[in-house]
Amino acid sequence: MDNYQELISIIALTMGVGWASGINLYAAVLVLGLAGATGNINLPPELAVVQHPMVIMAAGVMYFVEFVADKVPGVDTGWDALHTFIRIPAGAMLAAGAVGDVTPALEIAAGLMGGTMAGASHLTKFSTRALINTSPEPLSNWVASISEDVLVLGGMWAMFNHPWLFVGLMILFILLVIWLLPKLWRLLKVIFSKLGEWLGIVDKKPESVATVPVNPIEK
Repeated sequence: MDNYQELISIIALTMGVGWASGINLYAAVLVLGLAGATGNINLPPELAVVQHPMVIMAAGVMYFVEFVADKVPGVDTGWDALHTFIRIPAGAMLAAGAVGDVTPALEIAAGLMGGTMAGASHLTKFSTRALINTSPEPLSNWVASISEDVLVLGGMWAMFNHPWLFVGLMILFILLVIWLLPKLWRLLKVIFSKLGEWLGIVDKKPESVATVPVNPIEK
């Protein structure tokens, strides 16, 4: 039973660090580092580097920068676009380190899982926040940003304390992404197309003219 519990804990950690990295990489690293440094959790040796004071300090500074940038409409979308090239690879690296000292094949598999989870959560966040930015008021950005931070902190708490529950929630998250993401991207495509027409980047589509049938009696 202990072996099964350890296996589920490793799976939860692998999926969790990838998922959290896709939403807020710096918060994920900061939580891992503080939890490991204070002795609340025993991180695998490959992840022990996040406990170093320099890593914790850097993650804290970058988390503060993201906390501010994430609240500004438009800036948050640019920030998310830039972090497409940061969050996903970082999520894969953290997930690969989460499995500890194992065979290269298992380490690669863990990295692929972590990268996929990071990509799914990042793209969901990016598309959702881009849609929110179509609203002129900034309150929705604040609500969304704070909700995401709370979600990451709550998710990582569940990952450490209730790994079975967390793995179940991650499976539901994957199913939700499969259903939701195509719909979000279709909406984004329409919005960006309209924005391109307004900026003159994209040619405006000609409006269809309805034809009125001619009554033969009136001829």
